[in-house]
Amino acid sequence: MTAPRAPITAEELRGAGLRVTAARVALLETVREGDHLDVEAIASGVRGRVGHISVQAVYEALHALTTAGLVRRLEPPGSPARFEGRVGDNHHHLVCRSCGVVVDVDCAVGHAPCLTAADDRGFSIDEAEVIYWGLCPDCSSARST
Repeated sequence: MTAPRAPITAEELRGAGLRVTAARVALLETVREGDHLDVEAIASGVRGRVGHISVQAVYEALHALTTAGLVRRLEPPGSPARFEGRVGDNHHHLVCRSCGVVVDVDCAVGHAPCLTAADDRGFSIDEAEVIYWGLCPDCSSARST
């Protein structure tokens, strides 16, 4: 079992210039403990920690946390937006075409090679998103039987 993160979370919120509220702490902890959660799952997790919170308040807090770099927003095509607490590294995602599960995968070739585009067209690139699509092991097994 991991130690509670509330003190660290509060410090991180302050360090990002955000006001520390019980809802923001609960939201950040929910995202970090979850696995690529959508807004409804995050709202449910926050309600389990602090009681009532509106979906609009969750959206507003997620926007603030994403802007501050404490949360990462993923938007796989054809899927609702999902959020994760793994930020600041060079990782990508695997998405199952059948069940929609999303999992993290480290970059195959090292530190931030995706940030060197063949032709950057004058852009100052600071992030790249790579999504690998296919079937997860469970869906692959189900199709082969």
